[in-house]
Amino acid sequence: MPAQARKRASSRSRLAVDERRNQLLELGLRLFADVPYDELSIDAIAHAAGVSKGLLYHYFPGKREYYIETVRLAAERLLADAELTAAGPPSPELLARALDTYLDFALRHAGAYTTLMRGGGLGADPEVAAIIGATRSALIDRLRLRLGIEGDDPHLLVFLRGWIGLVELTSLEWLDRPSLDRHQLRDLWVRLFVAGLVAAAPPSAP
Repeated sequence: MPAQARKRASSRSRLAVDERRNQLLELGLRLFADVPYDELSIDAIAHAAGVSKGLLYHYFPGKREYYIETVRLAAERLLADAELTAAGPPSPELLARALDTYLDFALRHAGAYTTLMRGGGLGADPEVAAIIGATRSALIDRLRLRLGIEGDDPHLLVFLRGWIGLVELTSLEWLDRPSLDRHQLRDLWVRLFVAGLVAAAPPSAP
């Protein structure tokens, strides 16, 4: 076979490998969103994918590695979609627009969002925790940039992390049981943010 033909065949083969791997990760986003990590077996994953366990192990050394890669994919998608760096003067309205973007992702990619934020029963795993922590830190940095929040005061940083955690928890509950409409939920987050930002401000010197 000529060298150019071998190169084309190798490229097609690599594309097929990447496509199959991506398909398996897409499946993982859905499966881990619905079934806790400990309850989802390799047999069940292979059956849902319509492949043998051997082929699944060809792409991922084990269930833990498969799960970690699905979490990584979910994090990449959230950070790609939830872009919070648009220009504009800091205001509650600007925060509301940022949160609309965040909710859009949670709704469009509910499986990926749930997989990322719930940790699927493997949240104590250091690699999973690192992915979730890095995602949370990136969202906080983007939020601070968009709203013009500067400084490293520990009160402020603790508040921002706590507020992001509240957004994550209540959004997950909202996806399961939407007792508020999305605008009511978003506006509640904004009010809590504004009130918390005031409370987190360092006390004035006497």
